[in-house]
Parts: sequence; C-alpha cells; structure tokens
Amino acid sequence: MADVTKEQVLETLKTVRGPDLEHDIVELGMVSDVFISDGKVYFSITVPADRAKELEPMRLAAERVIKEMPGVKGALVTLTADKKAAAAAPAARPAPNPPHGHAGHDHRAHAPQQPPRAGKIGVPGIGAIIAVASGKGGVGKSTTAVNLALGLLANGLRVGILDADIYGPSMPRLLKISGRPTQIDGRIINPMENYGLKVMSMGFLVDEETAMIWRGPMVQSALLQMLREVAWGELDVLVVDMPPGTGDAQLTMAQQVPLAGAVIVSTPQDLALIDARKGLNMFRKVEVPVLGIVENMSYFIAPDTGTRYDIFGHGGARKEAERIGVPFLGEVPLTMNIRETSDAGTPLVASEPNGVVAGIYRGIAAKVWEQVVGQSQRPAPAIVFE
Repeated sequence: MADVTKEQVLETLKTVRGPDLEHDIVELGMVSDVFISDGKVYFSITVPADRAKELEPMRLAAERVIKEMPGVKGALVTLTADKKAAAAAPAARPAPNPPHGHAGHDHRAHAPQQPPRAGKIGVPGIGAIIAVASGKGGVGKSTTAVNLALGLLANGLRVGILDADIYGPSMPRLLKISGRPTQIDGRIINPMENYGLKVMSMGFLVDEETAMIWRGPMVQSALLQMLREVAWGELDVLVVDMPPGTGDAQLTMAQQVPLAGAVIVSTPQDLALIDARKGLNMFRKVEVPVLGIVENMSYFIAPDTGTRYDIFGHGGARKEAERIGVPFLGEVPLTMNIRETSDAGTPLVASEPNGVVAGIYRGIAAKVWEQVVGQSQRPAPAIVFE
C-alpha cells in the first residue's frame, strides 16, 4: 500500500467545514503544516482562543476523516489558539479537600484556584500547572523536576508530571516506566504511573532511538495533545518538565497554557546563570510568574572524607534571585546518589525519603507550593499577544 501524502491529507480535510459553515478548513487557512511519520498524521487547526471549546467537534471531525483514510494508522490533531484572540478562559477547578492520611504533612489547606488567563485554556481537573525550566541543558533540570514532583506528592498533594521535551524525553528512564499507554475510545490517553505520580511523555509513544525531526507546529500539536487529551483525573498540581532553552515548546506552554508559575533551575557558575536569565526573561515577557530559582549541583561532599567542595562555585543562583527579586528556593548538592538513582529510575525522594537530599527537595516543594498559593491570591493580568 502506498504511503499517505500531505496532499492526500489536505484533500481529505477539504471535506471538513470551517466555523463559517461555508468554507472548508483548508480553504480558510486553518490547517498547519502536515507531518506524517510511520503512517501517523500530525497537524493542528488554528482557531480563536475564545471559541476553542465550541469548535472541538470540528477537530474531532478532522481527526475522524484522517483516521478513516487508507494507510493511516493514527492521527494527532489539536486546536491551536489564535494568538490574537484575547477572550478569558474558564478558571481551573479549585483543589478538593485533602484525603485522610496526610495529617501533619498536607499543604492543601489553602489550595489555589488559578485565575483565568486571557487566551489560555485550562485543563479540567488540574488545580495548578508548574513549569520547571532552564536556560541550557546539563544543569539537572529533569532530575530536579522529578524530585520536585515527588516532594509535592510527599507533602500531601496529588501530582502528575508532563515531559514536554519532545526531542529528548527523559521521564521513562528517570521514573523507570516502560511500555505504551492505553487509550480510551481511541482518543484519550491513560497516563503511565509510578511512585504515585501520573506521567505522560513522548518517550512512551515513540521508540527511544527514534529521531524526532519535527517543526514548530508539530511540537505544539504534540504538546497540547499530551496535556489536554490525557486522563489526568483530579490533580492538585501538574509539573511540566520543559526542554532546555527558549524555543517553540517553551513558548507554546507559556503562551497557551495557564501556568501557575515557573521554577528556574541553574548551577552556580556565571555561564549557567546567564542562560538562566534568558528563561526568566521569557516567562516575564509572557507574564508567567517566576516562582523561584533552584541552585542545582550547588556543592559536592566527598563521600570518603565528608569534605565539601564548591566545584562550580557557590551561591550564584541565590545572588541572582536576590538581584532580580524572585524567591531563592534552595541548594541541591552534587552527590553520587542523585546520579545513581536518576540513572536507575529510582529518584531519591522516593527511594530514600528520609535522607538529607530528599528533605531538601521536600523543602523546595513546600516553598514552591507556598508561591503557587500566593500567586493565586493576586489578580491575573490581561494578556494580548501581538
């Protein structure tokens, strides 16, 4: 059977009527670039942000006609909000009362109700979405994201984690999860789970060695579908492990998702801090609150002598946080245990919950949640992207 072509996909999509019911979505210029890989078709449909919910049947119709094409194994279709639209999205659900069994450790007594942010569509059932970001790779961002999520969980919250790194997903390895997720009605994906965390990653959908050669619209489509078409259930917080830098994925999350805030991960040295500033500035430009900075690999304790070494310098991230007026969330040391447990898929907060480093991560998680609760009590700005 011949491979499906972009031209065939676009021709098929001409059968789907646009919002005006007179012209098709291709004629109206609503369809992004079409990407086809291994019989699966990926594209997005651009709509006004304030009409996203009412136009969901149009997205379903487009997905259905493509899935019915001979030779198509599946379709990933998402609605992309028109950045010029500025209608307010519905507010996220307030976090419910805490379950029994978390007395003394529960930080949900004042769980936030995230205010609506203009042009951004929330995720039903999720109280707050937190991005963990860095300006460059190699600073331990993903390890920090995992242990932060587990710290929030240990503090009594219901937590999920979304791996937003399309090109280099790391959650399957860091959380020791293998296999493919199941689907509900052929569309909604059940998240994977380990250590009490609900998890979604592109690493569950493609082979580890597959090269993801995707353009911006495809990254955007995949991210929004992994966020909005996953059966997360009721979560107090979803931690998003962002890819390093300030590219398409970061802008998609910052501009189209009602983030409660962002946590910036940096190492102490000047070079990493310069890159961290880029991430800080990006979130500030799109008016996403910066919840604070974590200094990772802050110092090294020799396992044989107990001597402390400041391999990358020390205190740079704290000084940067003070300089720009954001909270300093804590220092995480460079230890063999963090590396070994990360490689083994047994994060420290889960494998050594009573250890010193696990306590540091739980403390960071408590400070982050305190910031989230504080942000929810401030009015959200009206945002219009030009």
